Amino acid sequence: MKTPIIPNMPPRKALSAAATLLAGAGLLAGCALFHPHIFKTEASLQLYSVRAQMAKDPEGTLAEVHAWGIKYVELAGTYGMPPEKFEALLSSHELDAVSGHFSFEEWSKDPEAVLRQALDLNLVEVGCAWIPHSGAFDEAACRDAIEVFNHAGELAAQHHMHFFYHTHGYEFQPFGNGTLFDLLMRETNPANVKFEMDVFWIVHAGQDPVKLLKKYAGRWELMHLKDMRKGTPTGLLTGSSDVNNDVALGTGVIDWPAVLREARKVGVQWYFIEDESSNSEEQIPQTLVYLRDLRR
Repeated sequence: MKTPIIPNMPPRKALSAAATLLAGAGLLAGCALFHPHIFKTEASLQLYSVRAQMAKDPEGTLAEVHAWGIKYVELAGTYGMPPEKFEALLSSHELDAVSGHFSFEEWSKDPEAVLRQALDLNLVEVGCAWIPHSGAFDEAACRDAIEVFNHAGELAAQHHMHFFYHTHGYEFQPFGNGTLFDLLMRETNPANVKFEMDVFWIVHAGQDPVKLLKKYAGRWELMHLKDMRKGTPTGLLTGSSDVNNDVALGTGVIDWPAVLREARKVGVQWYFIEDESSNSEEQIPQTLVYLRDLRR
């Protein structure tokens, strides 16, 4: 089990309460990217980065993740294990799951079941990373998601968790005087629906991550740290790209110092390295070195 940050409170609630207290003072920015005295590790990891390795050897893979100096992880599934067993496996490698992605279908059909899983995994943040749509993302799919997300966010709050949506770039289809992403932001409840900026997908869609952080300050709670290979096409609204266009931070086209400075200003609380490439085991350590250098 996790060690409570606030005495006499359950670990998940303690972490959430501590985050709320510290975020107001701007102290939580980045899971130690800028304030290493708060957490012992420099950044967190989305375990999807090592999905192939986890499927073959979860014990060995988690040992490797721990050896990289990672303490906090974000989940995208439990690799066939019951939530309680997976949480115990993480704990045995001194890893804490603080966030998890669940499918839109799960949130739509039985959000309470999702939240029961999240409770068993001791999560603080619970989210959705894809809105189903056929062809171009459209207003109907967006409004369906708004309804589902508002309901999920309300239920999550009742369980002392935070609901979020993870961007994929297709949401920037033109709509009215803006985009469908603007509609999604405007019509979801700011108190209960937060967002996870995947910086790669924002740039892939031809958007400026710094400007978006400023425009919707207060809505961004999490961030995926993923650089883009030089020469990768942008301005696309597909949410799809060759996974090997993911490269180690600092070797691609994204201005990370500018992004991280603004993310800190607007109160982003969790920063997860995500590397979907076939070279993730080699590139993640490079990314960690880059992040350490930014702190010097």
